[in-house]
Amino acid sequence: MRADAAGVRLFLCGDVMTGRGIDQLLPHPAPPRLFEAYVQSAADYVRLAEARCGPLGRGLDAGYPWGDALAVLEQMRPALRIVNLETAVTVSEEAQPGKGIHYRMHPANAGCLSRAGIDCCVLANNHVLDWGVVGLLETLRTLQAAHLRFAGAGRNAGEAAAPARLALPGGGRVLVFGVAAASSGVPPSWAATARRPGVNYLETVSPASAAWLAGAIAPQRQPGDLVVLSIHWGANWSPAVPPAHRDFARELIRSGVVDVVHGHSSHHVLPGEFMDGRLVLYGCGDFINDYEGIGGHEAFRPDLALMYFPRLDRDTGKVEQLLLVPMRQRRLRLERAGDADVAALADMLQAHPFGGRVGLRPDGVLELAG
Repeated sequence: MRADAAGVRLFLCGDVMTGRGIDQLLPHPAPPRLFEAYVQSAADYVRLAEARCGPLGRGLDAGYPWGDALAVLEQMRPALRIVNLETAVTVSEEAQPGKGIHYRMHPANAGCLSRAGIDCCVLANNHVLDWGVVGLLETLRTLQAAHLRFAGAGRNAGEAAAPARLALPGGGRVLVFGVAAASSGVPPSWAATARRPGVNYLETVSPASAAWLAGAIAPQRQPGDLVVLSIHWGANWSPAVPPAHRDFARELIRSGVVDVVHGHSSHHVLPGEFMDGRLVLYGCGDFINDYEGIGGHEAFRPDLALMYFPRLDRDTGKVEQLLLVPMRQRRLRLERAGDADVAALADMLQAHPFGGRVGLRPDGVLELAG
């Protein structure tokens, strides 16, 4: 890890869903049985993708799903790499009753995360308990054994609300807090309590809940810290940013205790904006998933993804630079996006008046300015 001389460069992205079909490609796939109306085997998601893109191997290298993103990470050399891990890492068979989708990756495939040098997995989302409390507890043990920090879920409410404390080269820390909003489909029964494992649950997204959250974060922030709030919120397949999300973000930024709002849940890219020089990402889209063979939402371009590289001033937390590397998901892996796809992503980022100004650099990287 390294820090840029002028600031701290982070890597952020949307949902990393390494379960189901992705897991089946890796060296140690979990039992494929599913309890979904669409298919009953995780292997079917691979076959659906193969019907569109051609044969795929099995027992592939742990880095396969990341594809070209690995070279981008090596080139950008962010100080820290933070993702929303939207899957349980478990062999539990306790599928959540009544839930239509169940994501899991075999614990022996956790090298998929290590291969990309991930520093922190945010677990506050609507899939981490797909395989019950047993599955969540195994996920926590597996990440700890792999020396991967996590935030947003835990063995009790205290652990779920606690930040991942990530040391920076040259001093200082980044604190990552994870929150799962009810609006993303997280049931109240998943909320961690003093005696029950679960997620750091947020019932409503409003200025009042943002003020409460800022009050909980403030005592944990020390001089020299930067704070990332990673939040899973909102419905899927909607191009609009809810006004409540902007109001929530504005209150958090106004509080002075949060430097980056890292929003996710939408399966496609949504705009971001700068508030008082600080970064708010409303929806980072999917980053890794097994949707390639599934139709129905092509207009939203869920096959397109962005790698977000904000560089933050160490002293103020304000954004010095925001680079975005356009990617496309093909053959169940990431590849650099072509010109037409880059243009489509630029349009998505400017879909709202507050979306900022997007510039295209000669190297195909987008740069977002306030």
